[in-house]
Amino acid sequence: MLTSLHRLKSLVLGAVLVSVLACVTGLRAQEAAAAAPVEPTVEQRLADVEAYINNTARTPDVASKVPGPGPGHNAWQMISTALVIFMTLPGLALFYGGLVRKKNVLSVLAQCMGIAGLVTILWWAIGYSLAFGSGNAFIGDAAFAFLKGVEPGNVGAGYYWISDAMWAMFQLSFAIITPALIVGAIAERMKFISVLVFVTLWMFAVYFPFAHMVWSGTGFMSGILNAGAGIKAIDFAGGTVVHMTSGWSALVLCIILGKRRGFGKEPMPPHSLVLCTVGTGMLWVGWYGFNAGSALGADAIASNAFATTTLAAAVAGFAWGMAEWVLKGHPSVLGFCSGIVAGLVVITPGAGFVTMNSAVIIGLIAGIVPFLAVSYLKKILGYDDALDTFGVHGVGGTLGAILTGVFADEKINSVVGPLKEGLLVAQLKACALTIGWSVVATVIITFIVKAVVGLRPTPEAESAGLDTSEHGEEGYIN
Repeated sequence: MLTSLHRLKSLVLGAVLVSVLACVTGLRAQEAAAAAPVEPTVEQRLADVEAYINNTARTPDVASKVPGPGPGHNAWQMISTALVIFMTLPGLALFYGGLVRKKNVLSVLAQCMGIAGLVTILWWAIGYSLAFGSGNAFIGDAAFAFLKGVEPGNVGAGYYWISDAMWAMFQLSFAIITPALIVGAIAERMKFISVLVFVTLWMFAVYFPFAHMVWSGTGFMSGILNAGAGIKAIDFAGGTVVHMTSGWSALVLCIILGKRRGFGKEPMPPHSLVLCTVGTGMLWVGWYGFNAGSALGADAIASNAFATTTLAAAVAGFAWGMAEWVLKGHPSVLGFCSGIVAGLVVITPGAGFVTMNSAVIIGLIAGIVPFLAVSYLKKILGYDDALDTFGVHGVGGTLGAILTGVFADEKINSVVGPLKEGLLVAQLKACALTIGWSVVATVIITFIVKAVVGLRPTPEAESAGLDTSEHGEEGYIN
């Protein structure tokens, strides 16, 4: 009897175990089936092709037959990245290099190249992660430190059809040129080591936070990507992130640094307007990567950004020259160059949001307002912004951010639609935060640098020129 009971219990337990195992196996099979991407139908594969052509999202929850970067859009991103690098080296280097005296031309080139190398190292180590990691509303995290998980074959970090690695490099090119712009305000009178230390601290205190706030999905001012953004502003290619931060920081730095020796007492004309003009042309060409590249694909928005960039630059250059002719008696080559760059700066935040007709109006304003700032405001306030970084980038970037709030059009870019009401107020708030943050951070950083390594070379070294005193070389051998 007991033996029969034991056998019965064994049979029951066995049956229970078999049932449990069957259930577990079945659940695992269901989970695997649910997790496995569905093989695409012909219609879904055609939808994938259409998504690629239109630069939109792939069919969700379907195993795409084109899982990696789309060749056309990714190729445009590679070209755009190269163009933005071209803006710094050689574009900005020659533009600024031509504007200084010949005894300081190499110092400007060294600062641009040194910044390019320094910022690249910071970006690789932690900068990209702080800019685009989830983090909080004001700064990212260390999730992508040393570019961990940023793979060339993956997509989605930047946009649907571009490589994650290419997105990281595209954003690196912006990170390089932004602090390099500051060089123009302090040209001819700041030690090389001081420039490098300043830029290192400034990237952490200003650039990385603003890149995150404006262009990250969790950013405080990312009106397009973050539904919960504290300020629902828009910035297509860097009006706040690039031009306002660098321009307002440049103003503060040049004031604390003090004027060049002999400023106001001896002439300090550009040593080569030829180099400046060549640099201007390179900046204009490179700016297509800056603005049209910010569409993140070769689509209609990129075409619009290309067109608005061209119109604004040309109109602003002409307007600046004509303003000089009327108010100063002659249109100068430097005026045309400055106007072109001002037009490029002012259109930047709205390039992919405004119409071509609006770009003409923006270009006209860009040729006049920065001209007045450079020609008259600087004299009234008495600061020595050597190469007019503040007048062009600080004033121009602020002007562009505000005009974007006025002229942004949902017919050009549908993302504007939900944000249009109250956009101008949001843009003004973004400008106020950018100015306040940049100014305060730069004051603190500058005094730290002054206490640690000093700011200026000796009077003798400055008089001799930074080329020989700082780099042991001469740009021109007599």
